[in-house]
Amino acid sequence: MKKNGVLIFGVLLCVLGVFFAFRNTTVIATPEIGQKIDSLNGVAVYYNGSVSHVKGRRVTKDGYNLGLKFQCVEFVKRYYYEHLNHKMPNSYGHAKDFFNPNIKDGKLNKQRNLIQYTNPSSSKPKVDDLLVYSGTIFNTYGHVSIISQVSDNSIEIIQQNPGPGGASRLQFNLKNENGLWKIENHQIMGWLRK
Repeated sequence: MKKNGVLIFGVLLCVLGVFFAFRNTTVIATPEIGQKIDSLNGVAVYYNGSVSHVKGRRVTKDGYNLGLKFQCVEFVKRYYYEHLNHKMPNSYGHAKDFFNPNIKDGKLNKQRNLIQYTNPSSSKPKVDDLLVYSGTIFNTYGHVSIISQVSDNSIEIIQQNPGPGGASRLQFNLKNENGLWKIENHQIMGWLRK
């Protein structure tokens, strides 16, 4: 009888411990696909769930292709269209295709009608630059984002579709060595600027 009382008392203590441990914990609900989760200069960032999720194509009233809804490309093209009043001559392509490795640093990328800079570059990244990432084993299409802040030693980016656990904003270190600005992320091929 004494053993049962000790066992019941032990279980009760465990239950109370769990209750008190979690009573102040906030449960964060997963956003719905298409829900606004951030914005930059009035241009919304939407939640997409998994990186490969596709929910149709977004096209402007004048017929300009912005891309697949809630993908990273759709956000940067919508940002350039709405905030910078810019249409790209080639409105198609995967994220990594925004960067043309055959174009020299500081020269015009005619497909995007933007000046292209390599990582590293003689030109320091600026707010509103479009950042281009190479593909990976897990995402062969690459990635694109917008630079939202720049300091002497870091940049902040805003992105759409980083994956279910990814943040809409990240920071990367920025270094100037021998007159060249380098964003410290081996996937970043370079940036494009209006």
